[in-house]
Amino acid sequence: NEKPTRDPKYYSAELSIKDLVLGGVSAIELIEKHGFKLSDLEAYFPVNPYEIQKTGTEVHYLGYYVKWHPQETYYYSVEHSDFMPNDHRTEGSFSKYSSLDDKIDWLHYHTTTIKFGIGRATYDSAQEIRNGDITREEGIALIKRFDGEFPEQYIKDCCNYMDISLQQYHDAIEKFRSPHLWEKNYGKWELKYPIWKEKK
Repeated sequence: NEKPTRDPKYYSAELSIKDLVLGGVSAIELIEKHGFKLSDLEAYFPVNPYEIQKTGTEVHYLGYYVKWHPQETYYYSVEHSDFMPNDHRTEGSFSKYSSLDDKIDWLHYHTTTIKFGIGRATYDSAQEIRNGDITREEGIALIKRFDGEFPEQYIKDCCNYMDISLQQYHDAIEKFRSPHLWEKNYGKWELKYPIWKEKK
């Protein structure tokens, strides 16, 4: 970024409730047909730009001041704030500190594994290889060990949130398993071309 402040158009707007759409559904419909109250939705409204100007509030990119390097950012956060990592390893990866924003984040990485054949350990190790924290060989070993691990810890919470059963989740997700990437061996899905079998 050329400057540290974020353009207010990304977080503020002068909208009336009739213009607001959340998750593809208008706020009016959420109130009239789905039983929400205006107070339920106010946290999702964009900030009024005049209020922002009046208070002098600015939104800054942390990455403008601190290089985005997950391991270093983790150490910085622990030293300069009350940040605490997970007390356990993130399922699907080897990390305890990256991308811990919410429970559904873990599900996102699981679905990318099914659809694209790359999961959270691939993303995390690629970042750490680029940053020089681990070697490519170490990254491949981590991918082989952790990529595609099912997110057991929060799957029930995610299914409850989506109002589906675990079986419905499995049935839906299997429709997106790419046949050019996956094959079944002895009743278990395996990648056809995993990176650890790549010819050098």
